[in-house]
Amino acid sequence: MKAAVIIFPGSNCDRDMIQTIANHNGQQPELVWHADTKLPAGLDVIALPGGFSYGDYLRSGAMAARSPIMQEVIAAAKRGVYILGVCNGFQILTESGLLPGALIRNQNLKFVCKSVSLKAANTDTIFTSGYHQDTSITIPVAHHDGNYFADDETLHELEQEDRIAFYYDKENPNGSADNIAGIFDTNKRILGMMPHPERACDKATGSTDGAALFDSLFH
Repeated sequence: MKAAVIIFPGSNCDRDMIQTIANHNGQQPELVWHADTKLPAGLDVIALPGGFSYGDYLRSGAMAARSPIMQEVIAAAKRGVYILGVCNGFQILTESGLLPGALIRNQNLKFVCKSVSLKAANTDTIFTSGYHQDTSITIPVAHHDGNYFADDETLHELEQEDRIAFYYDKENPNGSADNIAGIFDTNKRILGMMPHPERACDKATGSTDGAALFDSLFH
């Protein structure tokens, strides 16, 4: 599959994402700068990495969502290209309207950086087919604005349409509504999640539980 990673000013997890995709896809992803106005042709997957795009000014992801390249990302999503947004990438997806809801300040008003337990809520997607439903996995988080918020109607729709990808298990590190750690769009071709699966693909990092996501996506 042909993949691309979008890089914004302030991205700091782009190298992790690039290397993880290369390891699981067998080829290097294309690198696309935020100010570019065109995406490489023939993309199957676009990844929006974590970090602090534009210094998280205004709201996390708000300025990045208005970068020139995001119009092309939105158009690619409409064509059915798979989109993965992790941490700041999830924030950008909500700010650009590709996913519902918003990521707001952590409930304890502190930056959270640690490994957390998750459970896959829907394993019938290209992103999550490598997981067993409701089996606990360990993935790290690192964010200050990871508290997922949506109105009651949206939360009900996400649950009824099986669009919740991951729940926080045992501990909710940020106060997210309904313990939500990641969600899909209506077609389940876009995944946004706050935890960092690309940081849990090597034994040296303490967990390989993120590898199943990339194996699912690229095989």
